[in-house]
Amino acid sequence: MLLLLHHDPAHGYTLIEQLSKFGLGDVDAGAVYRMLRGMEAKGWITSTWDAERAQGPPRRVYRLTVLGNKVLGTCMHDLQRTRRGIDDLVDAYSRHMEKGEGEYHG
Repeated sequence: MLLLLHHDPAHGYTLIEQLSKFGLGDVDAGAVYRMLRGMEAKGWITSTWDAERAQGPPRRVYRLTVLGNKVLGTCMHDLQRTRRGIDDLVDAYSRHMEKGEGEYHG
């Protein structure tokens, strides 16, 4: 969610649609809105009412804050470190399997 808001401010419904880009197509809308409220309570995002729509009721527009941007950077750093660890594990397994030594090769 923070990454999506890093690109542009968005309505909750737009965020739900965009989550499908990350393989999260069937997301519970209620859970997304709870997450948005939680992030807003932590100061990671802010929201304002968009009353300038031509049709329909006003909707909230969510925006990333400076703190939210820092949290996003920290999360990305942690994910990159985790990914390197996973890559190292997969590489070690692949090298082991290429050697063909041991009971479970085949």
